[in-house]
Amino acid sequence: MKGKEPDRHEARRSAIVAAARKAFLRDGYGQTSMSSIAADVGGSKTTLWNYFPSKEDLFAAVVDDQVERYGEALRLELPEDADLPETLTALGVSILTTILRPQIVALHRVVVGEAGRFPELGRMLWDRGAQRGQKRTEAWLRLQMDKGRLRAADPQSAASHFLGLCQSGSFYRHLLGASARPKRETIEAEIRLAVRIFLSAYRPDHAQSLAGS
Repeated sequence: MKGKEPDRHEARRSAIVAAARKAFLRDGYGQTSMSSIAADVGGSKTTLWNYFPSKEDLFAAVVDDQVERYGEALRLELPEDADLPETLTALGVSILTTILRPQIVALHRVVVGEAGRFPELGRMLWDRGAQRGQKRTEAWLRLQMDKGRLRAADPQSAASHFLGLCQSGSFYRHLLGASARPKRETIEAEIRLAVRIFLSAYRPDHAQSLAGS
């Protein structure tokens, strides 16, 4: 029986996180209370607080759960000596596909909508999600620069440029509700263009042409 206690504990925790996710996405962060989440999951506030001492802790768990479920780009293999355009395209498609998932878009909308009153939500989403992708991309680009496959530059800036190009089209339009979720072929076309623009700036031969001009 004792062996089943961790399973029951984890199942209860997962149920709380699932109920909280629905409440946050439905009502927003500010309008959601710990009492309402406890009622939704079927338990007392005391039980809820035993798992999560605050609403902020519970929102962090929701973010972690969504990143774990849908963070494909954080798990994509990035070989050291792989074809640059091919790897960047695969990475970009994975990133854009991930952040365009309905669950992730909805989470972004909650954070943006509550940013004025609860700026900690934005920091939380950045630290637990986007920054992890940024650092992983940065590390891979630094490796390519060290190998001479990309021109020497600031890897952090290069990662920001690449990720910005990947997110500059469909994502922001869809986030604002100005367009429907794009089809796969649209995502791939946008990323191929982003990769061409990025490599036009960061390939070593481009640096040589700039020096000679």
